[in-house]
Amino acid sequence: MSIEILRAHYGFSKMPFGKDVAPGALFRSAGHQEAVARISFLVGESAAGVLTGEVGAGKTVALRAALTGLDQSRHTVVYLANHTVGIRGLHAAIVTALGGVPRFHAATLVPQAAELLAAESAERGKRVVVVLDEAHLCSPEQLEAIRLLMNAELDSVAPFALVLCGQPTLRRRIRLGAFAALDQRIALRYHLAGMAPEETGAYVAHHLGLAGRGDRLFSDDATALIHQVARGLPRQVNNLAIQSLVAAYATKKAIVDESSARMAVAEITAE
Repeated sequence: MSIEILRAHYGFSKMPFGKDVAPGALFRSAGHQEAVARISFLVGESAAGVLTGEVGAGKTVALRAALTGLDQSRHTVVYLANHTVGIRGLHAAIVTALGGVPRFHAATLVPQAAELLAAESAERGKRVVVVLDEAHLCSPEQLEAIRLLMNAELDSVAPFALVLCGQPTLRRRIRLGAFAALDQRIALRYHLAGMAPEETGAYVAHHLGLAGRGDRLFSDDATALIHQVARGLPRQVNNLAIQSLVAAYATKKAIVDESSARMAVAEITAE
């Protein structure tokens, strides 16, 4: 079905429940606000922290909101998400993000990364924030490499703030004895859970409002079912809400009722 047909049918100014939401227009659930506050604390203290959550919980959204709010003249963000590049690739990405040209040999590349991290603060007066997204996919060697960079100043002052973001397995991995040195440096741990039932209702209304529909388009029963199946996880709520709109349109209904939501659940969960 054409997106334009749905937009015209419901009178949307744009399709709701998409990814193209400006940071200032994001829905701020209690968990989202807490995650942003925790990240901001880590940045302010140049500390290391772990942010976990299930797939679709909104971890990257919270990261984006927290980092977008930073003063770019005072902060440098190094965002790392490709963990297939190995240890050398990790150091090279840091060097590149800080404006350097990665040296070829690891023996000189590692100190180059450490020097640039230190110089960003000492010479440019900027606070560096290193973000490892999908950090549960990092190899033990990559996590140890990041930990060693944090220790470059012999524990006097951490040269950067570190945010390790990933699925719940990340927290369990770091607790293992092999990562004891890294675990001891973690100042803060936060798990981003799904939204509460009333938050899911407010979330749906918020996104509909952004699309130009301030009236009640989803029934309470439909929203309750979407929340139950999605477990309050924003990405799954988005998927079910869009599919519910399609189901309601197909059955010529003016609002999304529980039967429309059940059709959406059946469509999405079908083998």
